[in-house]
Amino acid sequence: MCGISGFCDFTLKSNKDILIKMTNALEHRGPDDMGCSLLKNDYAQIGLGNRRLAILDVTEKGHQPMFFKNLVIVHNGEIYNFHEIKKQLENSGYACESHSDTEVILQSFHKWHTHCVDRFIGMFAFVLLDKKEDKLYLFRDRAGVKPLYYYWHNDLFVFASELKSMHMHPRFKKKINTDALALYLGYGYIPAPYSIFENTFKLLPGHYAILDLKNRNLRAYKYWDVLDYYNKPVLDISEQEAAGQMENIFKSAFRHRMVSDVPVGVFLSGGYDSSTVAAILQKNQTEKLKTFTIGFHEQAYNEAPYAKKIAEYLGTDHHEHYCTKQDAFEIIKTLPYIYDEPFGDKSAIPTVLVSAMARNKVKVALSADAGDESFAGYNKYKYVLDTYVLFKKLPGSMKKGLSNMLEITDPAVLPVLNRLYNFSVRYGKIKNMLSAVTISESMKFISQIFLKKDLNDMLCFEYKELSTYFDEDNFNHERDYINNMLAIDYKTYMTDDVLVKVDRAAMSVSLEGRDPLLDHRIIEFAAQLPASYKYRGNTRKWLLKEIAHKYIPKKLLARPKMGFGVPIELWFKEELNEYIYEYLSKQRIDSEGLFDSAYITKLRDSYLAGKKVSIMKIWVLLMFEMWYETWMN
Repeated sequence: MCGISGFCDFTLKSNKDILIKMTNALEHRGPDDMGCSLLKNDYAQIGLGNRRLAILDVTEKGHQPMFFKNLVIVHNGEIYNFHEIKKQLENSGYACESHSDTEVILQSFHKWHTHCVDRFIGMFAFVLLDKKEDKLYLFRDRAGVKPLYYYWHNDLFVFASELKSMHMHPRFKKKINTDALALYLGYGYIPAPYSIFENTFKLLPGHYAILDLKNRNLRAYKYWDVLDYYNKPVLDISEQEAAGQMENIFKSAFRHRMVSDVPVGVFLSGGYDSSTVAAILQKNQTEKLKTFTIGFHEQAYNEAPYAKKIAEYLGTDHHEHYCTKQDAFEIIKTLPYIYDEPFGDKSAIPTVLVSAMARNKVKVALSADAGDESFAGYNKYKYVLDTYVLFKKLPGSMKKGLSNMLEITDPAVLPVLNRLYNFSVRYGKIKNMLSAVTISESMKFISQIFLKKDLNDMLCFEYKELSTYFDEDNFNHERDYINNMLAIDYKTYMTDDVLVKVDRAAMSVSLEGRDPLLDHRIIEFAAQLPASYKYRGNTRKWLLKEIAHKYIPKKLLARPKMGFGVPIELWFKEELNEYIYEYLSKQRIDSEGLFDSAYITKLRDSYLAGKKVSIMKIWVLLMFEMWYETWMN
């Protein structure tokens, strides 16, 4: 696990000092070693930098940048099956000098070129220079676990694991992409391939890009897409066969994530996903797993007692910490630096906290992300499905009439409904969902924080609505609404919210985070299963639960889904409300020229007065303002 950075400067004005600064900006991602190489050919200066967190082959033989024949690489991530690939290479006459997966990537590329990536089981972002071809290759893993940004402007190409590294290059222009800002306000994150800055992008998951140094042409190619597996014919397989095959894939995927030369632990919430991971791993080893949990004194948010019961049953070496208001207050101050692109998921707070706690005991921690997106775990799926099916049955004239009525009716005049939590936001979403032609559109509307009408009222600039995976309609199975929703979430919320949250939180404390449920073999199989094997009646994650109950008594797992929430709506009206006043002040908003200050201050004051205002709107705005102060002033 590492941080990578570098550039291709066709004006030949960059130097090694710049490269060193860019690379050292990522020291938190790799405190164990640093390497920089400045190369030059007939076309450009090429800088390759790496900060290393030594997990596999902790000796100097794992140092990067790494060279092999005409190839040079910097790599972030892990190839879990590198031992198997190494044997294949050795059978073809190759010989590795180290026990590093990075060397296996180099030799694999030399043998199989870009098709090498099809053999990898893992999480990775790597940049590889072919000095013979005069081409720079950028690769990102299938799900997008590992980040890779790039900037391409005025004959300068810059890449890095995090944006903060790019700030170290004097010719990186940090001009806000206002279209991407509108996306952030809509979803609380910026979907790939977009970034908060102009001329700056994220390499899409499951893609690689080639920069031809001779003609300065940059082109991206897709090598994997989860939608391809959802679009395959549904497998004709019994429930028992499906559960058995999935359990075997689980065992293989989980075992691969334990490959390490340093201690490994597990984040344990006590829910089905993390409990299944811990249970299968603990059953197959004699040494006690180290498990880690964050709790809250506010009982509505507290999962720690459930996690503790699971840990006791499994016999793990369990550790827990209760997050206080002061803990949260201190972490909030660091979020704009950790998440150097505006990021509005409030569960970043406990994720940073549990990462810091785990780092005191281990260097690698497994989390259970992707369980909800792969096996239909979110409550929203039922709401979207029921609403979409209901509205689809209505005649067009009736839907139009309802939409017109909602358009002219103030939700405040509906006293009974208005007492429901977040009703004003739901009211606006229902208006939009009436017009949804596809389930994808319904997912888009339900996922939004600030709706289009809100943006039109609050923004002081014209913006273009950027296309995202929410706007694609490439799902073949027309009435398979559940699997359609899962595919969308896998390519949007999971990649650009959940995985960003975990990667930046873990790496901020030099902890490698691994996601066993993100093994591509799991989703490739799950995507081809009937929707009823995941979502059955009122039971979500049916198949995963069937497997879990083989390892843990149902009574220990059966409880309402809580998620990784944080009681900020309680805290903000007490100790933390000064942040709202400071960062959402009229003076600050006016000085930036991006938002209508009257709209923002009215929203702020309504929330603090106890009116029905979504805490997520306040939080998303607060995180942007804190980010702006950190990176734009």
